Amino acid sequence: MTVFLFELKTYRWSLLWWAVGIIALQFIMMIFYPSMAQDAETIDLIIKHYPEELLRAFGMSEQASLATVFGYYTFIFTFAQLLLSIQSAYYGFNFLSTEESNYTADFLYTKPLNRSRIIVEKQFAILCILVITAMVTALSGLSAIELFRDGRPYEAENYWVLMGTIPVFQVFFFSIGMVVSACTKKLKSVIGFALGVAFFFYIINGMRGIIGGDLLGYLTPYYHFEVAYILEEGMIPWNRGMISIFVILLCHGMTYFYYPRKNLPTV
Repeated sequence: MTVFLFELKTYRWSLLWWAVGIIALQFIMMIFYPSMAQDAETIDLIIKHYPEELLRAFGMSEQASLATVFGYYTFIFTFAQLLLSIQSAYYGFNFLSTEESNYTADFLYTKPLNRSRIIVEKQFAILCILVITAMVTALSGLSAIELFRDGRPYEAENYWVLMGTIPVFQVFFFSIGMVVSACTKKLKSVIGFALGVAFFFYIINGMRGIIGGDLLGYLTPYYHFEVAYILEEGMIPWNRGMISIFVILLCHGMTYFYYPRKNLPTV
């Protein structure tokens, strides 16, 4: 069995549980949309009395209305992004460190495969898993919207533009975890690091919303692919998105440079 197929088999149950979690999140939260939309005036009045900084921290604004499909889905997808970031970072931190923590690296590297090929095959496996997760997110989100929108209109084109940003968003967090996994000796808690990275960038985006300005936003992919902006404008802010792409390329370059030269730990 190739490394690629072995990795797919290893992560199949993990993929299933992450997919179930994202589907459940979107459907459970969309269930409340019809009742929220019926009391639109009351909900909008409450929102207008919230501090603008607090609303921006949750990816919303005073102009946003929870009575509209996209106004409500903006709130939902912010949490879906958080789940996607945790999953992607987890795979990144677990990408190479698992071989060393389980002391299977010595066995793996005795096979007629160089380290670069191992990295490539493992990457392709994880990328396939992330793409499947992105597809599940997109299809479940659309299904939830169609089921609970109660006849209210929305721009389907804008929705698919947002869904198109998911793979780059995922790979950003995967790349961060991957380069750390390649450069460190051993990670004691992979899920702890994944949660830390996901919430670190999430908090930075929240601070940007509170403080204002773009400086902090340039540091986080939550702002690079801002949900409210994409759903309202129907376009990706590529001046921000290119920062994520640059970080991805940098992390991959560092991984390919450093990992083949890394000394393997011994028992």
